[in-house]
Amino acid sequence: MTDIATRATRRVASPGGRRRLNGGGPRAGTIFAFVIPFFLPFVLFYLVPVGYALWQSVRVVRRTGGQYGTSYTTFGGFEQYTKVFQNDEFWSSVGRIGLFGIVQVPVMLFVALVIALLLDTPVLRLKSVFRITAFMPYAVPGVIAAIMWSYLYSPQLSPVVDLLNGIGLHPDFLGPGAVLWSAANISTWLWTGYNMLIMFSALQSIPQELYEAARLDGASNWTIAWQIKVPIIAPSIILTTVFSIIGTLQLYAEPAVLRQISSNISSTFTPNMLAYAVASGNNYQQAAAISVVIAVITFVLSFGFMRLTSKRAGL
Repeated sequence: MTDIATRATRRVASPGGRRRLNGGGPRAGTIFAFVIPFFLPFVLFYLVPVGYALWQSVRVVRRTGGQYGTSYTTFGGFEQYTKVFQNDEFWSSVGRIGLFGIVQVPVMLFVALVIALLLDTPVLRLKSVFRITAFMPYAVPGVIAAIMWSYLYSPQLSPVVDLLNGIGLHPDFLGPGAVLWSAANISTWLWTGYNMLIMFSALQSIPQELYEAARLDGASNWTIAWQIKVPIIAPSIILTTVFSIIGTLQLYAEPAVLRQISSNISSTFTPNMLAYAVASGNNYQQAAAISVVIAVITFVLSFGFMRLTSKRAGL
């Protein structure tokens, strides 16, 4: 935390030590009553499918009597994973989604942070209207949002394309060099309001006395925003970044919808699309292995980012 934030915190810090909360814990029966409604669906619809995917990923299909013999499924160890790592389409999709995340996630979170800071300023009027307007795209399902934007990208249907053509720009939103960023634009429009709401909620929990103390030290609104507010809500920024990393590696709806109107998006455009394409070919074991690898990459990146940033932020 900066010196201004430290001095402001000392001004509003109350004397005395912390009081301990007394009282016994709840009974075991009460705990189970609250836990079971969550635990049972978690086991049935999360742990069981994950376990089944792991089991399928270590199985292979063999045939007796040559290519046209009877097929049977047996244990294959890491054979399916070896095929995944030797698949050029898999690495191409991972590289494509990595480029997507490196550009799209910082831009989206920066826009969300700026909007949250603006909504938290005392000079902004009609805050409720702006907050609902910024959050409203999140209420639109991802597939519907992708269909809406596909009309705006289509050269035959889009009034935006017609307008830009009229002034001599001639954009090709679905071209080979732009279609990835067209999908990124849809994701940014869809998820910025959600991340903004998390950051704005964290800002609302900061005591107003802290800002008053900072102003007594001569801090401007700009200084308060970037040297007090942003460091304090750093855990929320880290949380939204982790969510965004996970969402990036799960990207499917936007490119899958745009693929219907653009030949520049293949069935293996993203890792999830590749897994779906492989499963559509009845190679469920290979698709399970791809899904497991995607899950491991997601865990490593999100958990690694959270650990790294938490240590640097002193959390």
